[in-house]
Amino acid sequence: MSTQRRAGGEAKPAEAKSDAIDAAELAEYHGLARLIERMHRRFLDVVRAGLLRQGIDDIGPVQALMVMLIGDDEPSVRDLMERGYYLGSNASYSLKILVEAGYIDRGASQRDRRTARLRLTDKGRTLRDELFNLEQVQATALVRNEAEAADLKAAYRTLRRLATWSATPARASIEWLD
Repeated sequence: MSTQRRAGGEAKPAEAKSDAIDAAELAEYHGLARLIERMHRRFLDVVRAGLLRQGIDDIGPVQALMVMLIGDDEPSVRDLMERGYYLGSNASYSLKILVEAGYIDRGASQRDRRTARLRLTDKGRTLRDELFNLEQVQATALVRNEAEAADLKAAYRTLRRLATWSATPARASIEWLD
């Protein structure tokens, strides 16, 4: 607990209220981290259900999200890993499944033959369009009026700020140690 000096030189404890606020803010931060993780799991469940409704059982929700991340681009494997925050072995496994199922083509870059480029096949573009439609339905159900739209925008801005701040693990660790 921090202390403050009175005019006579004796120390007094800092206000308990500021410590309580700090504890409450810390609890909210921890709660937010767990909420984000729980929302991600539930989103994967929604994607899984959407895949099953479409009769798609050859890939899982993580692979479906990779299809969304590739989109109309032709990213390298490294670009895709950075966009989706995948680990190397997980990304390689998921890409192998997507190639074998016919959702993506994986070929060498024309500029640098050592770099693999990814592109959606017709089957992959169809899946991407279906997943985009699923997202549209969800967004329409979530945002029913202007107040809810404003709340969603504020939540998005806050989450983007947190994502930007935590994008560099070394930075977050240094600030944590201060």
